[in-house]
Amino acid sequence: MIAANELLNSSIVIIDDEPANVMLLERLLDQHGYTNVQGFINPEKGWEYVSNNTVDLLLLDLQMPKLSGLDILRMCQEGENDRTLMPVMVLTADTTAPTKRRALSLGAQDFLTKPFETYEVTLRVKNLLRVRASYQSLTKDKERLEAAVQKRTQDLMQTQVEIVERLGLATEYRDDDTKAHTFRVGEMAAAIAEELGMDKEYVNQIRLAAPLHDLGKIGIPDNILLKPGKLTPEEYDQMKKHSEIGASILSGSSSELLKLAEEIALTHHERWDGSGYPRGLKGTDIPLSGRIVAVVDVFDALTHARAYKPAWSVADAIDEIRNCSGTQFDPDVVFSLISRFNSDERTFFVDAA
Repeated sequence: MIAANELLNSSIVIIDDEPANVMLLERLLDQHGYTNVQGFINPEKGWEYVSNNTVDLLLLDLQMPKLSGLDILRMCQEGENDRTLMPVMVLTADTTAPTKRRALSLGAQDFLTKPFETYEVTLRVKNLLRVRASYQSLTKDKERLEAAVQKRTQDLMQTQVEIVERLGLATEYRDDDTKAHTFRVGEMAAAIAEELGMDKEYVNQIRLAAPLHDLGKIGIPDNILLKPGKLTPEEYDQMKKHSEIGASILSGSSSELLKLAEEIALTHHERWDGSGYPRGLKGTDIPLSGRIVAVVDVFDALTHARAYKPAWSVADAIDEIRNCSGTQFDPDVVFSLISRFNSDERTFFVDAA
C-alpha cells in the first residue's frame, strides 16, 4: 500500500511556454498538498532540470519554440537512466489522432486537454504517480530478491569450493608429504588454460577442479600406493583403477565444478595416441581438461621427489614433456606449457601458501 504522503512528496515538473498554464498547474497542485513541483516556461531549462534530476512525473506541452514537447519525449526515450520510465502527461489543445499517436509512440502515458478541468488534473496526476510508485516498489523488491539470490549463490559456491579443497587435501594425506601437489596442479592447469585462450570462468573452474584428479587414490591400498619400488603388472593394474574410483566418487553431482572434477579424474591418464587408460580415448576425444591435467600432473611429478624417485630439474622435465608431445600429450597443450614457462617461469614454481 502506497502512503498518501509518499505521493505528495513526488517530484513533479511542468514544462509549458505559456506562463498562465504553469502558474495554474503549480497553484492547483499546491492546493492539493504536492510539495515538490517545479515549473518551467523555457523548455530548454526545463529539459536541463529533467536530465539532471530524478523526476516522478512530467507535465509537458507539445507546441513550444526551439525545443518542442515531442523533442523532449524523444530525448527521454534515448536516455540511459530512470527518465525512460518516467511517466509523461502531455498538455495540448491538439487532440487529433496523428498527434496522439506520435506522442504515444514516443512514450507519453496520458493526455490533458487545454483548457484544464481541475478535477481531471488532480485525478490524472494522482493515478500516474501511483503507477510510478508501484513500479519503484516492485523494482526495489526485485533488487532485494536478486541480492538475496546472489548471496545464496555465492554461499553455495563457497561451500562447493570448501568441499573440493578438503577432498583434495584428503588425497594429499595419502601419498604427498608436502601436501602441495594438488595446489600446484590446480595453479598450473589454470595457467595452461589461460595460455590456450579459455575464458576466465573456465580458468577458475579448472583451478578448483584439477586438484581432485587423483581423488581415487583413496581407494588404492597403501602397500601399492606407497610402495618405494617399481610396481608389479598386477599392482599397476590396480593402481590404474584410481581414475574410475575418483570419477565414481564425484559422479552424480549437479555442480558444474564437480562435473569438471569428475571429467578430470576419469581422463587425466588418457594419452593423445590412444594408449592411455581407462578408456583408451584418443586425440580430441579426450576432454581438454583431461589433456591439460595430464601434462601438468606429469610435470609436477617429475620436478618433485617421490618415494620411488628423486626430483628432476625443471629443464629435464620440460625436455621430457616435449619429447612426449604427440604421443602421450596433446601438442597444443605442450606448446602452451613451454610458452608459459618461457614467458613466466614463476608459474611453475608455485607452492601452497
